[in-house]
Amino acid sequence: MDYFAVFDVGGSAIKYSLMDETGAFLEKSSVATPKDGLDSFLDIIDSTVKNFQKNHEISGIALSMPGAVDVDSGFIKGITAIEYIHGPNIKEMIQERTQLRVELENDANCAGLAEGWIGAAKGIKDYICIIIGTGIGGALVLDQKIRHGKNLFGGEFGYMLLEDYLNQPIGESWSALAATGGLIIQVAKRKGLEPAALDGRKIFKMADEGDQEVQDEIEKFMKRLAVGIYNLQYIIDPEKILIGGAISKREGLIEQINEKLKLMKPNHECLDIHVEPCRFGNDSNLIGALYHFLRRTANLSNQ
Repeated sequence: MDYFAVFDVGGSAIKYSLMDETGAFLEKSSVATPKDGLDSFLDIIDSTVKNFQKNHEISGIALSMPGAVDVDSGFIKGITAIEYIHGPNIKEMIQERTQLRVELENDANCAGLAEGWIGAAKGIKDYICIIIGTGIGGALVLDQKIRHGKNLFGGEFGYMLLEDYLNQPIGESWSALAATGGLIIQVAKRKGLEPAALDGRKIFKMADEGDQEVQDEIEKFMKRLAVGIYNLQYIIDPEKILIGGAISKREGLIEQINEKLKLMKPNHECLDIHVEPCRFGNDSNLIGALYHFLRRTANLSNQ
């Protein structure tokens, strides 16, 4: 049995785990993402790996990272909350520190890979995974392979323009209107509150308690989600569309989206558009990062 050190690097926390080649977790914990620079980040990776090596032989290191990850070169492009990961070659630096093989992939792509390996898209060739959080990200999987695109923006569904593009140079993106962060902003405007005073749970609690203004904003939010999904189905025509992110676990959300999609169906079309929830929650990026490593190192056959 081979064992791997796997990391899910986020803006506020680094989740890490010791996993075997089947995707099973042997150990799992987290630590705050360092704010003081790359050296502290590398120290965390190195010390965690050394700790795992006390009891297991580690065959490699897999990382789920934010940003536009170039899986071949090891550079991370774009802009994220962790500024110090952009510029240096993260892959080479970790390999040099640990003397182990390192593979890394974008976090949303890792979530999509997890579903294709042992999750809701197992055995599916073409699918998309939409991750709803502060913004909207995702993974585009065709023929069981992540499609990164020329500029590494494949699957960045949240940049899709949705409204108000006739009255301004760019318009409102899907992320701005249909992510949890967008919902918070819209409700804050409607209620005359500061966005910092709200979060997704508070908003849905207000709606559940009968706040009509909040209910109206949630209704718009659901319709905007459905419109983006409708467009993606007709652009890509995947076998499955999966929804992930913390909000996807809210009871009834998937059903509400599907009801909106059902109402949008053209009378002359036979295509039924619907979404399903991702199977994995907070563990999805870890599972997908491991699968990416196994695929890259040919430790796992194409499935």
